[in-house]
Amino acid sequence: MYGTDLAQVYDLVHRERGKDYRAEAEAVAAVARERRPGAARLLDVACGTGAHLRHFTTLFEHAEGLELSEPMARAARAALPGVAVHPGDMRQFRLGTTFDVVTCMFGSIGYMESEAELTLTLRAFGAHLEPGGVAVVDPWWFDETFTEGHVSADVVTVDGTTISRVSHSARRGAASHMDVHFVVAEPAAGARHFVDTHVISLFGRAQYEEAFRQAGFTVEYLPESPSGRGLFVGVRT
Repeated sequence: MYGTDLAQVYDLVHRERGKDYRAEAEAVAAVARERRPGAARLLDVACGTGAHLRHFTTLFEHAEGLELSEPMARAARAALPGVAVHPGDMRQFRLGTTFDVVTCMFGSIGYMESEAELTLTLRAFGAHLEPGGVAVVDPWWFDETFTEGHVSADVVTVDGTTISRVSHSARRGAASHMDVHFVVAEPAAGARHFVDTHVISLFGRAQYEEAFRQAGFTVEYLPESPSGRGLFVGVRT
C-alpha cells in the first residue's frame, strides 16, 4: 500500500480524474483562518506526494509535511524542494515544534484501526498545535454514508502514458476494503498491472467527534466540502 508503483502514478491519476487539490487547500485555509486569524504555520499530516502541500505552501507563510510511506515522501520532496517532509506515523510523531494549523486530507485518518488509535492520533495533532490552534480533518466515509459494493473506473492518458484505475469497495465488519487495480501502459516499457488494497475504518460521525473531545479539542463538523465527505474542525482548548 502506497508503495513505489502507486507513488509514480498517484498524482497523475487523481488530477486527471478531476480532484481539485487547489480548491480543497483553499477551503481548508479559509476554515482554519476563520477560527485562527493570522494562522501562518501549517503541518500537513499524511501529505502523500505533496499535492495539497504544494498549495498550502502558497497559502501559508510556512508549511511542512509528514508522511509514513517513504516512496510517497520521496515523491513529495522531489516535487517540493526546500519544503520539509518528515517521515513519521500520525499516531506517534514528535517534531519538536508547533503550528497554527494541522491538516489531514483525503480520508487518510480512516487508516486508524480503532477509536483508541483515532484519539491517539488527534492527541498527537494537538501536541503540535499552539493553544487555540486548529486541526482540520477530511474524514473517510462514515459508517452511515458508505456505499456497499461501490465501483469506480477511470482511464487517463498523459504524455503518452495511459493508466486505467478500477476499484471495488466492500464492507467487512467495521471497515471498508477497497481493492484498486491499476494498468499502466507506456510506449517503451509496455504494460504492467498492480493492485493496492486499502482497509479503511468506517467510523461514525459521533465517533470522530468524541475522539476530538477526548484529545482536548472543541469540534464541529462542516458537511459541505470540496471532497464531498465534509470536514471536522477542532480547536485546541
